[in-house]
Amino acid sequence: MGIKRLHAKIGLIVTLIIFSVSCSTIRRVPDGRKLLLENNIIVDSLAPEDDRVANLPIQQPNQGIGFFPLRLHIYNLARPHRDSIYLKWMQENPKQLERRIDLLSEKQTMQLGEGLVAFNQWLKRTGQAPVLVDENTSKKSSERLRQWYWNQGWFNTEVNEETVDAKREKRARVNYYVQRHQPYIVDSINSKISTPVIDSLYEANKNISLLEKGRQYYTGDINAERDRLYKLFRNNGAIHMEKEFIKFEGDTVNTDHKANLTLIIRDREIEDADSTVRVPFQLHKISQVHILPDYQREQDSIIPDTVHYKGYKIIRNSKLKYSNRVLTDAVFFEPDFIYRDLDRDRTYKRITELNSFLYPSITYVEDPADSTGNNLIANILLTSKKKYNLVFGTEASHSNIQSFGVGLNSSFLVRNVFKGSELLSITFRGNIGASSNNATGDSRFFDLQELGADASLIFPRLFFPLETDGVIPKYMSPATNLSLGFVSQTNIGLDRQSVNGALSYRWQQTPIKSTRFDLINAQYVRNLDPQDFFNVYRSSYTSLNDIAMDLNITDPTYVNDENDLSVPEGTNQFINDALQGNFNTNASQLEDIRNINERRDRLVQNNLIIASSYNWIRNNKQGIYDEDYSRFSVRLESAGNLIAGVSSLLNADRNENGNRRVFGVEFSQYLKPEIEYIKHWEYDNKNVLAIKALGGIAVPYGNSDNIPFIRSFFAGGPNDNRAWQAYELGPGSTGGLNDFNVANMKLAFNAEYRFQLLGAFKGAIFTDIGNIWNVADSEEDPRAVFNEFQDLENLAIGSGFGVRYDFGFFVLRFDIGFKTYNPALSKDRRWFTEYNFANSVLNVGINYPF
Repeated sequence: MGIKRLHAKIGLIVTLIIFSVSCSTIRRVPDGRKLLLENNIIVDSLAPEDDRVANLPIQQPNQGIGFFPLRLHIYNLARPHRDSIYLKWMQENPKQLERRIDLLSEKQTMQLGEGLVAFNQWLKRTGQAPVLVDENTSKKSSERLRQWYWNQGWFNTEVNEETVDAKREKRARVNYYVQRHQPYIVDSINSKISTPVIDSLYEANKNISLLEKGRQYYTGDINAERDRLYKLFRNNGAIHMEKEFIKFEGDTVNTDHKANLTLIIRDREIEDADSTVRVPFQLHKISQVHILPDYQREQDSIIPDTVHYKGYKIIRNSKLKYSNRVLTDAVFFEPDFIYRDLDRDRTYKRITELNSFLYPSITYVEDPADSTGNNLIANILLTSKKKYNLVFGTEASHSNIQSFGVGLNSSFLVRNVFKGSELLSITFRGNIGASSNNATGDSRFFDLQELGADASLIFPRLFFPLETDGVIPKYMSPATNLSLGFVSQTNIGLDRQSVNGALSYRWQQTPIKSTRFDLINAQYVRNLDPQDFFNVYRSSYTSLNDIAMDLNITDPTYVNDENDLSVPEGTNQFINDALQGNFNTNASQLEDIRNINERRDRLVQNNLIIASSYNWIRNNKQGIYDEDYSRFSVRLESAGNLIAGVSSLLNADRNENGNRRVFGVEFSQYLKPEIEYIKHWEYDNKNVLAIKALGGIAVPYGNSDNIPFIRSFFAGGPNDNRAWQAYELGPGSTGGLNDFNVANMKLAFNAEYRFQLLGAFKGAIFTDIGNIWNVADSEEDPRAVFNEFQDLENLAIGSGFGVRYDFGFFVLRFDIGFKTYNPALSKDRRWFTEYNFANSVLNVGINYPF
């Protein structure tokens, strides 16, 4: 009986809450008006096939989360006339006002009133006023629907709207009934082109027309064909052609639902005295190209110096700043070339990429020496940027090890170093960051420090011993980058220092396809404090210390006053003696000691990596605000082959493991392919579905039996599986035994749905799947090794939700991940056992994870 009463009470409370929320939605709806609940669109008695149709009505119901109009409720919290209400209260309650002034002071009392008014205005701005049904707006929406289907060939479409009252008061729905009738089909395509040369161009290229006979009429096809013809004419000399000169007319009178299209291009209009006359279009060619590399508007008193170089005229008003070659290489047209928009646009792009000039200007004037008016003189006007530039900046960052970082940096730029538009950049940076202690899960803020310096020299061409223009032409924006860097880290691992250098090439085949080829990418990593290993990697120390306690080790040679292994003397001696069989260890303990020792040797060793890599990317994202795009990346890295051949020829010395060393350091040799695919779908309500798939493997061979830590894969963290902290997940089903868990194979799959909340606040729900494994390396723990497809059952699954705040130039992100499927647990406990806040992970990140 008690349970029934409890259920009744709960039901009553829920009913009251629903009733309260329901009433509040119409709080600001005037009498005689209706709140729009929904638009129902019925097309030929069915729901519309295209989801975009739902967004055509001008009036849309109030935005919300699901069926809950959150912004409307926030708007309803605001008082309609808060400023006048407060003023009236002060006038009608002088005694209370006096007491408040005595308590706060007159200034604070006025500020309190102003604050209430400001908060009230914020509620209105953040919320959304109720959307009220309006008959005139509904008729306009019907016209938009009719026009939508007219543009798709249903010329006889009829649309009727109907307002239907809802069961609850002051609410209504609007129904739109669309009857499309029979569509029109393109039956013929004719042309009426006044200018013969334009007509000839059209006839020579109409076989690739985007309009087809027998296809249903679609305005989008008409617009696409107009764009095609515009580009065709402009790229064949018709510099005066404009898109509005290209028109299509359709005849549908008594044609039995057939559309007969006619392309019409009349001669162009020009002003002649006080009248307008029509003249035929001409196909222009370029007779001269003038390049002014130091152009100034007021330079009449300066006598220019003109140089002829490969058919170009380079006109200088000062001493030589840029070589003739770099100037002419940036221009994609020459004398006797037919005028093309494509060449002009490529020239603009290439000059901008040189990063040496302010806004370039390209003008065309008729050549006075040509009586026909066909020839043009192209003038390229360039104004140099400052040669030296010093920039200071701050940045927020996120990396593999630090969850959040704040940095200061200064960059010194030198342009046009060797008069070939080269760019020298020297950067100094300092960073303090917050790490995540994987052993305890506690956050430690600003315990990481990093100092670094980088130098980069970029050439706007390829420096290569072989001729590359035939394979990589200059319109692909080729560039060569020489770089050298140094980094010193504190409280990151074993306080390492690293030096790196690279010779890389990049070019862009198309606006969406790009390539980077690192001919040489060398890195030397030195660990400054290898004896501190067991102080840094506490999980390894704890495991080793537990074994010593189980063996009842109390000799001061190994332990300190608290009977724990001392670091580093005790731990080193204990490992050496255990591996020599000096203790009565069982097989499991001995195997654990071997694994700890192998991991220590791997992480404390210095690394020498000399690699080459190839990276190809296809990314059709159009600007930073484009949220409907895909990105596909393939990368292949090969390390150690060149140095292996050289060291073998020179018979370089070997270490105790038989691996060759260069300058006393064992070099790495491996092959590492990676593939990544990202896809975003943006919906009409600005919500986004984003997915990512990543796979990679690094196979050691030759001089290596494992992968350096800095080239290994890890799992977990704000940009990976967010239910685990960075380096905490895997390998396999081991459960993250070490402080920083890495392996040489990785699979990761992510899906995230992002939606609007309030203003700049956005929400997300996500699912992350992935793990890391060891393959073909020195790891022997079967739980960490990927041997067969059945090991895919160890893919970890995390899910959760997040909130983001969009500052415009970056996004601050908070995500909470829950362990949905944990492969480290026994098989009967893997699903949802840790799906709670106690085992959740809070991730703080900058920008979206993918």
